[in-house]
Amino acid sequence: FNRKSRSKISFPFKERLRKFLSGPAHTKMRQFLLQEIRKSTTMSIEDKRDQLVEELIPFEDHLERLTYVIDRAKDNPGLEAEYKIDTFLIKGCVSQLWIFPSFHEGKCFFQADSEASITKGTASLLCDLYSGESPADIVRLEPDFLSEVGITQHLSPNRRNGLTGVREKIKSYAQMQMNNHS
Repeated sequence: FNRKSRSKISFPFKERLRKFLSGPAHTKMRQFLLQEIRKSTTMSIEDKRDQLVEELIPFEDHLERLTYVIDRAKDNPGLEAEYKIDTFLIKGCVSQLWIFPSFHEGKCFFQADSEASITKGTASLLCDLYSGESPADIVRLEPDFLSEVGITQHLSPNRRNGLTGVREKIKSYAQMQMNNHS
């Protein structure tokens, strides 16, 4: 971490992130990151977005679509308790929602966890889209596909605010990595 990042990131976050990345990772987290690295080497961010649209568009009923999003999130590992801290908490969300970012070999990775299934599911869609991507691609591509497939229209205003918070957290982390590695 350089001096620029010190002013933008709280000390506990940097220490936890440094400890996580330099020490032995939890098995579930390591498996998750390896899976994301493999995925990202074969697909562009636009291909991943298109794949998510193809997964979600066949559901004509919005309740079926949201049920699919919830079921899909169950496959994503949750965060260990030590990462469920205020540093990773998304403000403005009805449910507690944490986004854990990491940076490895020039790519950003994100993992979501929440006590509410719908919250974890919708946040996981964004994490799946942006994980394994370069900071520049993350900053460039907005998650417009969520409204295209009818996800955002059927969320409460508070849940939409939370989803906006997820995008802002992901984008700001990517921007920080661009600043640190330019």
